[in-house]
Amino acid sequence: MVEKENPIAEVDEDEEDFDDEEEEEEPVDSQSRMRDERAKMEGFLRRMSSERVPLRVHDVIIKGNNKTKESLIEAEVQALKTATSVQELLQAATIANARLQKLDIFDSVNVTLDSGPPDLPGTSNVIVEVVESKNPITGDIGIFTKPEARSWSVEGSLKLKNMLGYGDIWDGSLSYGWDQTSEVSTGVALPRFMKLVNPVMARVSLLSQDWLKFSSYKEQAMGLSLGLISTRKHDLAYNLSWRTLTDPSQRASVSVRRQLGHNLLSHLKYTFKIDKRNSPLRPTRGFAFVSTSQIGGLFPDYRSVRFIRQEFDLRYALPLGFARAALNFGVAGGVVFPWGNGFLTTPVSLPDRFFLGGNSSPVCTLGGPTSLLGFKTRGLGPSEPRREIQDKSNNESGSDTCPERDFLGGDLAVTTFADLSFDLPLKVLRDSSIHGHAFACAGSLVKLSENSFRDLSFQKYKDSFRSSAGFGLIVPTKLFRMEVNYCYILRQHEHDRAKTGVQFSFSSPL
Repeated sequence: MVEKENPIAEVDEDEEDFDDEEEEEEPVDSQSRMRDERAKMEGFLRRMSSERVPLRVHDVIIKGNNKTKESLIEAEVQALKTATSVQELLQAATIANARLQKLDIFDSVNVTLDSGPPDLPGTSNVIVEVVESKNPITGDIGIFTKPEARSWSVEGSLKLKNMLGYGDIWDGSLSYGWDQTSEVSTGVALPRFMKLVNPVMARVSLLSQDWLKFSSYKEQAMGLSLGLISTRKHDLAYNLSWRTLTDPSQRASVSVRRQLGHNLLSHLKYTFKIDKRNSPLRPTRGFAFVSTSQIGGLFPDYRSVRFIRQEFDLRYALPLGFARAALNFGVAGGVVFPWGNGFLTTPVSLPDRFFLGGNSSPVCTLGGPTSLLGFKTRGLGPSEPRREIQDKSNNESGSDTCPERDFLGGDLAVTTFADLSFDLPLKVLRDSSIHGHAFACAGSLVKLSENSFRDLSFQKYKDSFRSSAGFGLIVPTKLFRMEVNYCYILRQHEHDRAKTGVQFSFSSPL
C-alpha cells in the first residue's frame, strides 16, 4: 500500500523553517540597518561641513497657539521661508526659536524640521510647536539698598502676558525709596504694532525724587514715554512729562530758587550701544561703547525746556595672561547746553545737568559720566551756600557754623578710570569668583551756560579735575557686583564731599 505524501504538512514544515530563518536573520538585519543609517548620517554631516546642501521650505506648520495670533508667530519665523540650504535652515530655526522665546509668552518652543511631500524632493516642512504660559500673571518684589547714599527702597511689579493674543505684556510697577525716589508706573509692550517691524512700548509714570539733602529741591514728574525703536544696538524713545520742582525746606540757594516751579519736558532720546566684553561684571577682554543723544523742547509751549545733550562711554578690557588678571580702561564724557532765543544767557534746567559722585563701580556701570569712587553722591562740582535760617539757640550760644551748600551740577562732565583685577591666591576664593582689584579714577564737572564758558581757560579746566585711588575686594553674583574698597582721595576742591577710608558699593549692569 503506497502512502501519499501530505502537501499541507510539507507546507507547514517549510513555513516553520522559514520563520526560524527570519528570527535568526532579524537581529542581523536590524544591526545592518543601524549601520547603514549611521553611515548615511555621517556622510550627510560630512557633506554639510564641506559643501552647501540645497533645500527649500515647503510649508511652516504652527501648533499649540490657542490664544496667540498666528500672524505674530509667522512674523517671528519669517526667515525660515527664505532659507535655500540645510545650513541656512538650521541657522534660521535657531534664530526663530530664540525670537519666540524672547517674547516671554511661551513656556516652551520647539522647532522641528521634517521632510516635505514625496512628490517634491529637496523640500522640508518646518513644524513650530509652542506651549503658551499656563500662568499669564507674574509678579516680584524686592528690597534694595545703596549704602553710599544711605537709602533703601522697596520695588514690586506685576505683569499680565498676552492678554490680547498679540504678544502684548501689560505691567504695573511700584518703587518706594526712603529719603530719595518713589515711582508708580504702568505700561504695555507690543512686539509688533501694525506694520512696524520693531517693538513698541508705551508707559505712564508718576515719579517723585527727593534731592533736599544734596541740592535743596524735590522733583515730581508725571508723564508719558513711547519706545519707538528697540533693537540690540539702537533705541529711540520719546518722553512728555509735566515736571515740578519745589523746596519744602525753604533753604535753597539762589540758583536753585530760580529753577523752582513748573516746566514741560518734551524730548527725543536716541541710544546706540555695542558691548563686546566677555562679561559685564568682570570683563577680561573686549570693548564696549554707548552713545546717547537727546534733544528737548519739541513741544511748542513757552514752558517747554529746550536743551541738547550728548554723552558717551567707552570701555576696553585687556587680558594680561596670568592669574586671570585684566586691565580695564574707561573714559566717559557729556555736554549739555540750551537752545533757542537767548540760549547763551539761559541756564540748563537743574535736573537735566550732569552730577558726579557715588560709589557705583565704574567697571560695571555703563552709560555716561556718573561715578567717581571716594566722592559721595552729588559730592563735587559747582555749588552755592544755602540760605541761612536764624536759630535763636545758636544766636544765644554765639556759635558760628559754616552754611551747608547746594550742589548745582554742571554742563560739561568727564570721567576716566583704570582698574586692575586679579585672582587671589586662596582656592576657596577663586572657586567663588571672589577677586581683588586696584583702581584709580579722575573726573571733572564744570559750568558752560550763562556765558560761563568765556571764563573757562585750559588751566582752569585742568585744575577742575578731582582724583582718587585705592584697592579692594570684589564679590560678583549673577545679579550685582559687591565691592569693599579702601579709597584714598588724591585731589579734591574745598567744598567737595569726599572721604578717605573703607567704602561699600553695590552695582548692577542692568
